[in-house]
Amino acid sequence: RIELASLIAESLTGLFPLLISYFFASFLAGNILDSMLLKASNREAAGSGKESGGSAAPAPSAQRLLWCHCYHYCPEDSTNNTCRTDGYCFTMVEEEAAGVPVQTAGCLGLGGSVFQCRDTVGSQQRRSIECCTDEDYCNKNLHPTLPPLKPPLYVDGKIHHMALLVSVTVCSLILVTVIIFCYIRYRRQESRPRYSIGLEQDESYSLPGESLKDLIEQSQSSGSGSGLPLLVQRTIAKQIQMVKQIGKGRYGEVWMGKWRGEKVAVKVFFTTDEASWSRETEIYQTVLMRHENILGFIAADIKGTGSWTQLYLITDCHENGSLYDYLKSTTLDNKAMLRLAYSSVSGLCHLHTEIFGTQGKPAIAHRDLKSKNILVKRNGTCCIADLGLAVKFISDTNEVDIPPNTKVGTKRYMPPEVLDETLNKSHFQSYIMADMYSFGLILWEIARRCISGGILEEYQLPYHELVPTDPSYEDMKEVVCIKRLRPSFPNRWTSDECLRQMGKLMTECWAHNPGSRLTALRVKKTLAKMSESQDIKL
Repeated sequence: RIELASLIAESLTGLFPLLISYFFASFLAGNILDSMLLKASNREAAGSGKESGGSAAPAPSAQRLLWCHCYHYCPEDSTNNTCRTDGYCFTMVEEEAAGVPVQTAGCLGLGGSVFQCRDTVGSQQRRSIECCTDEDYCNKNLHPTLPPLKPPLYVDGKIHHMALLVSVTVCSLILVTVIIFCYIRYRRQESRPRYSIGLEQDESYSLPGESLKDLIEQSQSSGSGSGLPLLVQRTIAKQIQMVKQIGKGRYGEVWMGKWRGEKVAVKVFFTTDEASWSRETEIYQTVLMRHENILGFIAADIKGTGSWTQLYLITDCHENGSLYDYLKSTTLDNKAMLRLAYSSVSGLCHLHTEIFGTQGKPAIAHRDLKSKNILVKRNGTCCIADLGLAVKFISDTNEVDIPPNTKVGTKRYMPPEVLDETLNKSHFQSYIMADMYSFGLILWEIARRCISGGILEEYQLPYHELVPTDPSYEDMKEVVCIKRLRPSFPNRWTSDECLRQMGKLMTECWAHNPGSRLTALRVKKTLAKMSESQDIKL
């Protein structure tokens, strides 16, 4: 309803000046027409007077009295329907109210007779008068006739009222048409997906008939290694077709879309979370950022529709969803567990590693690592996503590039140094070690779903038995910092070598002292050795 009202308001805003101009023109035209018709009516009346009674009678001779025939206009002292005058004899015919012509004859005095003989009433009463002075009783030979009936040219403003009526009718029709048009447009928009990506025609160009994989490989081999060119990104964004919504979070929504038949994921940010969109886009387009265990970035775009702004981040689509969703519905064996863990830490290791060279890559810390921010591919490996809170280390200036974002990570996965506010924010290694604490909790989530001896635990979040579903800072601080508790291990892990080693690994990741935690590279090598010892090919 709001969108429909907005469409009508926008249309009427453009229509109001036209309506005002139309009303003014109609009013002005009506007044001018009234004036012209009134003048024409007066000229017509004057002409009619000349035709009917306008032939001036000859001036009477001085000192001569004229005998006239009188009828319906006889003086009191008249005899035999006669009268005497020093002026004119006249005969007049006029139409009564009932439409019956009545004839009158008599004498007119010399004073004012000329004007009386020319007298005629306009269009509201038909009358004709003729005068003579030729001889006595000359008016017996006068036979005036009523002027012919003519349609009234001007009847008390009726034409103006008609013009106003026509104007109102036309404007009403225009208004109804606009409302119908807006309603049809609104219904069409409702029938389409809510989010439609598009650009102006002159902002795109025709892409060759290649797949997304081909375009990305070309950009890596011939470009700067920072992703597709901006114009290519915007062209791809224009051609995306939304299919269905597949997720929703605090940042916005995730939609499955299609580009030339290929499935893609479109992350639609709320306008209040523009800082996260901007930061994530910046991180994804960092030189040499692309890695098989980091979510594949395709394009980013902003679209403004007047009433709201849409922020898009287009990436590879992984239908298994997040690691959180995957673990809730899937049981694992040792091989599947190690594949998930190894691929996850491989992506994290690539993030944490600085690559030196002409086109180097800065070291990056995630800062919001959790099972909901890791996606599972079709082949059972993982890739790290959601880099909106990531920080970069600029080694040339020894500075930590922290995003201007007021949001922080997820409280359940926060390390003790963040909860008790002892984190050294100017030291980049502090953020690296904070990531490793969070990764230790993710390893615990994965290991619980690994079956051994026909036994496994149902999926649970870390600290599920110690804090509420939505814990506060105080809840987590008391458990993690003051009591120094960590998620518990099931007894069965001691009888399974693979799970026992996993338990040892995660314990070293979530150590209370950040300096005692393992690095991502160390965890990656340990998992690789575990796979080799069990003859598992990752």
